[in-house]
Amino acid sequence: MVIKTDELPAAAPADSAREHGSQAGSKGRPGAAEPPSVMLLNGDYPENMKKEEVIEPPRENGLDEGEPGDETTGQEVIVIQDTGFSVKILAPGIEPFSLQVSPQEMVQEIHQVLMDREDTCHRTCFSLHLDGNMLDHFSELRSVEGLQEGSVLRVVEEPYTVREARIHVRHVRDLLKSLDPSDAFNGVDCNSLSFLSVFTDGDLGDSGKRKKGLEMDPIDCTPPEYILPGSRERPLCPLQPQNRDWKPLQCLKVLTMSGWNPPPGNRKMHGDLMYLFVITAEDRQVSITASTRGFYLNQSTAYHFNPKPASPRFLSHSLVELLNQISPTFKKNFAVLQKKRVQRHPFERIATPFQVYSWTAPQAEHAMDCVRAEDAYTSRLGYEEHIPGQTRDWNEELQTTRELPRKNLPERLLRERAIFKVHSDFTAAATRGAMAVIDGNVMAINPSEETKMQMFIWNNIFFSLGFDVRDHYKDFGGDVAAYVAPTNDLNGVRTYNAVDVEGLYTLGTVVVDYRGYRVTAQSIIPGILERDQEQSVIYGSIDFGKTVVSHPRYLELLERTSRPLKILRHRVLNDRDEEVELCSSVECKGIIGNDGRHYILDLLRTFPPDLNFLPVAGEELPEECSRAGFPRAHRHKLCCLRQELVDAFVEHRYLLFMKLAALQLMQQKASKVENPTSLENGDLPSSESKHEDPLGSEAGNEEGSSTSGLAKVKELAETIASDDSTDPRSREVIHNACKAVGSISSTAFDIRFNPDIFSPGVRFPESCQDEVQDQKQLLKDAAAFLLSCQIPGLVKDCTDHAVLPMDGATLAEVMRQRGINMRYLGKVLDLVLRSPARDQLDHIYKIGIGELITRSAKHIFKTYLQGVELSGLSAAISHFLNCFLSSYPNPVAHLPADELVSKKRNKRRKNRPPGAADNTAWAVMTPQELWKNICQEAKNYFDFNLECDAVDQAVETYGLQKITLLREISLKTGIQILLKEYSFDSRHKPAFTEEDVLNIFPVVKHVNPKASDAFHFFQSGQAKVQQGFLKEGCELINEALNLFNNVYGAMHVEICACLRLLARLHYIMGDYAEALSNQQKAVLMSERVMGIEHPNTIQEYMHLALYCFASSQLSTALSLLYRARYLMLLVFGEDHPEMALLDNNIGLVLHGVMEYDLSLRFLENALAVSTKYHGPKALKVALSHHLVARVYESKAEFRSALQHEKEGYTIYKTQLGEDHEKTKESSEYLKCLTQQAVALQRTMNEIYRNGSSANIPALKFTAPSMASVLEQLNVINGILFIPLSQKDLENLKAEVARRHQLQEASKNRDKTEEPMATESEPARAPEDVGSQPQAAKDPSSQSLQG
Repeated sequence: MVIKTDELPAAAPADSAREHGSQAGSKGRPGAAEPPSVMLLNGDYPENMKKEEVIEPPRENGLDEGEPGDETTGQEVIVIQDTGFSVKILAPGIEPFSLQVSPQEMVQEIHQVLMDREDTCHRTCFSLHLDGNMLDHFSELRSVEGLQEGSVLRVVEEPYTVREARIHVRHVRDLLKSLDPSDAFNGVDCNSLSFLSVFTDGDLGDSGKRKKGLEMDPIDCTPPEYILPGSRERPLCPLQPQNRDWKPLQCLKVLTMSGWNPPPGNRKMHGDLMYLFVITAEDRQVSITASTRGFYLNQSTAYHFNPKPASPRFLSHSLVELLNQISPTFKKNFAVLQKKRVQRHPFERIATPFQVYSWTAPQAEHAMDCVRAEDAYTSRLGYEEHIPGQTRDWNEELQTTRELPRKNLPERLLRERAIFKVHSDFTAAATRGAMAVIDGNVMAINPSEETKMQMFIWNNIFFSLGFDVRDHYKDFGGDVAAYVAPTNDLNGVRTYNAVDVEGLYTLGTVVVDYRGYRVTAQSIIPGILERDQEQSVIYGSIDFGKTVVSHPRYLELLERTSRPLKILRHRVLNDRDEEVELCSSVECKGIIGNDGRHYILDLLRTFPPDLNFLPVAGEELPEECSRAGFPRAHRHKLCCLRQELVDAFVEHRYLLFMKLAALQLMQQKASKVENPTSLENGDLPSSESKHEDPLGSEAGNEEGSSTSGLAKVKELAETIASDDSTDPRSREVIHNACKAVGSISSTAFDIRFNPDIFSPGVRFPESCQDEVQDQKQLLKDAAAFLLSCQIPGLVKDCTDHAVLPMDGATLAEVMRQRGINMRYLGKVLDLVLRSPARDQLDHIYKIGIGELITRSAKHIFKTYLQGVELSGLSAAISHFLNCFLSSYPNPVAHLPADELVSKKRNKRRKNRPPGAADNTAWAVMTPQELWKNICQEAKNYFDFNLECDAVDQAVETYGLQKITLLREISLKTGIQILLKEYSFDSRHKPAFTEEDVLNIFPVVKHVNPKASDAFHFFQSGQAKVQQGFLKEGCELINEALNLFNNVYGAMHVEICACLRLLARLHYIMGDYAEALSNQQKAVLMSERVMGIEHPNTIQEYMHLALYCFASSQLSTALSLLYRARYLMLLVFGEDHPEMALLDNNIGLVLHGVMEYDLSLRFLENALAVSTKYHGPKALKVALSHHLVARVYESKAEFRSALQHEKEGYTIYKTQLGEDHEKTKESSEYLKCLTQQAVALQRTMNEIYRNGSSANIPALKFTAPSMASVLEQLNVINGILFIPLSQKDLENLKAEVARRHQLQEASKNRDKTEEPMATESEPARAPEDVGSQPQAAKDPSSQSLQG
């Protein structure tokens, strides 16, 4: 049956049995451990009942604002999970075992599981038979006749083909490399690093670990010197600690394809498929034949071909079994390796959806690897042998997935999963192709033109370079504009994809920055290569608005996007002075492909221009802008406002509209109390007045605005709408309000932008001049809004610590969420400097300056690299880093010609790959010159004056760290450096040599398809939790997790957030084990998907440490906290508000294990940092004083304890008043301390008086109890528990039971009385236990998220 969220039976904790789809390698398999209580029948019961079951629970977060044509989103939650069952598997050579499966799985998913299991992992070429019948690979289990609980599936070995033999060899190689991190360091195959297991000694859930924390003695709590507060040392090596499992067990020395391949005809006819060459660990060289029947040794040597079988004459269907026979070392080590592989947490080995690159790597041995060698020279990716046909038709795949049906939840999940999968595959292929293009390995399609103008096609993807080739962008800033256009276009694609209008198609687009070049990769519209662009464009303009055409079908499709994107339908003049109607910017082109689909491309001006950076002759900007020094000429004229800004601006205007209308209405109401009009009969005046963006969910929730305000606004909107049709005077009110806020309609609020305003070369008809003037004013207002609202709002949030960026990337994210482009960074810093709370913004200022310096350096580095030929790359990069970061005054670049002398210099060829410039201009750069350029760039681009002419001065002036700058520049440019300690400050030798630069990776921008249903559930779950309904919140979030897994697979940023919240909820509800398990997954996932030192990962480590402490794993908790502190020191340094929280955590744990002196070092540092960032009178500082006082008490230093507690007491008294419980608690504690101090003093006096014969009462110094330490930990981490007395619990239980009976009764009554519950009125949905606050919470431990 179809069940709505609020009615999920409490018994089914929405499918937590699923282990989040990760048990079997990379495919989420629902291993349903317990038969769930809900099944999905395919709509086979009477209509009337169905109607009643799909009643919508009142939705949170404004989900009811679906786009037209998308009314079903979030309407029904279908718990798609038929009951699982188990089958028995019989495989040759091992004991039969049983396997849990579920009916929606395909047969091939069982194949995957068998290829992953320790005892069957060496088989790849087999089929499954049920009662002698072979099962089809791609059929679902539910469609297999006779398959039921307890059925026996037999594994039958199949004959090999060349393809199957290659897959087998590849699989064996993958098993041999399964613990080897080199793929993660090299950034291939979506592998990435994770170090959590180094700090937890394996899995956290082990029962064996429980004992460890409780006996206190063996814990060594002293952290390494560089982690202690005040240490100046910032080592790099601990970033990637050596993992014990990485010293791989050598099973074989060499496994490679033999030079005798492919088999000659006569051997082919004997069934030879290919030959392998192996050197075993015992140094025995053997040649192996792969034949249709399996693998055997042949008598060939390196120089002599003899395909006859060698002794031992052993034919094995699996290569592993053959190697087990001939090499004892292989047999022993392979078994150990597989045991270790299976013990690793699945999240350590599942592939991530998009490649994550590491900016440091240890020195690695380069080992022989047949598969890697073969992959490097094919354009096919990995396992694409599975795909019939040759290369993939990316465009067809991308568009077909969009066309999949989306009427109900299962269909939408399938569709979103397909879209996501194709996108991540396309991104991987495009990245690989872009690198091949820049490295010169792809032939251009126009090879006779000069390098910059060349275009490429590889693997059905079209590549172009970011240069202004045909003076296309002449009026917009030439090459600079051509460099920016692809990212603007990508933002456009992202936006249109998100609106998701049926029938409108965009191209797959990926932008890759690599070696100083920008490459755009796009899928190819069918037929576009055969025609001229002029013929194919039937909508828009190919010459920036001289010739413009339009098309009714495009207008109709784009009209549907105009409301969510706030784009105004408008008319422009073409070169023949005819009016043409458009619903996008003129550059946006419409092309109908040979497949009949309507494509739009060149979406670089989807959003309105940013007038602050677009000086227009004769136009005055508002006063706020001119005060801030705008408009400023930018390098190009493609500066657009961000979508977030447009949304925030419209929302701001909507509130203004409401206020104006309300004011006028109130005045009128006052004047016409005598004839009240009835409100019922008022219909909405026009389709548009259903305001689709009232104070919407996003901003509303972020700013923490109260729901009541939102409700009032909505109520007002309705009143206004209903008054509207009855009374001409209120119509006038609306009309005035609309006019005042710049709405395009005079009967309802509707703000849209014309993206062509101020576009060079675009002309508007005379008849539209008024409208154009209004639009110009609107754009000026938006530009002023950014400066007067958004930037001050950002600074205020930073002052209140509502947002806590920790590095450049998180700062950029915070700015972008508020719609502030990075080019405003200088303005943000200016405002920080002028802020009255300048000291509390110190961390923001440091991060901002670091970001400004590294971004300026990146701009210089980009052009610097373009002049470097491939052989000089490592020398050039190390030279640049020396000039940028090393204190060595005059680094000298090593020119690449040193190693080898060539006989003759070949003449310059016209056709070099783009990266092969012959010049060595880069070698003459000096640190002085580079820093001068950086300061100049900061002034020109960000309008900020940097006061430094060398790196040491920058570090000194702004309090930056060189290691942090190194990390930032490496992440931004894709450099990978050797993991070692660099002596940046040495004045005798440069910090970097060319051996230190290991690699340069691409920096990739792509579309991130979203799982919309899952996200709605996640939001509703969060809302429930905030209202205090933990149980329901937990169920919704569990459901969201399942849906996320369904769409994204097991690894994704959003799943990470989901797991973190679940862990927190379980912790609050007292289920520590579950909290630990979820948080461990969150940490692993954050390391793998976001990076091992990403600020998010640091936070996840802190949460995990708390849950470890609560589960009595003290030493683990400490090592996790130390890791978090090390990472934070590396990423930012010590002086950060988050550091106070971290040090409080560390100090408390150390207090708990009686390491008082060490504990004090951390707590006092936390106190200092809190005082700086929150002000000496803040409650956080009072708490900090209290924590320090407790440690002094434990050390029996009562004077210091009293001093700190007094400080705390004073703060509580002034902030909260005498009667507040905190003040009282503090006062009690002061009394207690005073008594202890007095007792101690008496004892001391006694000793002085009577000497050694004194009668001394034993002093009680108690170690703090774990419970009290945990209580404090919860307080500082913002988790509050609400204790309940036994009586409260009894009342609660009785109340719940009573409700439940009522509910049952009303359900039965409803069913008999009214078989048809109409959808229009929410048919008094029988209330779940959870819809009342006090019943919501798990009675066993009342709690709330603080």
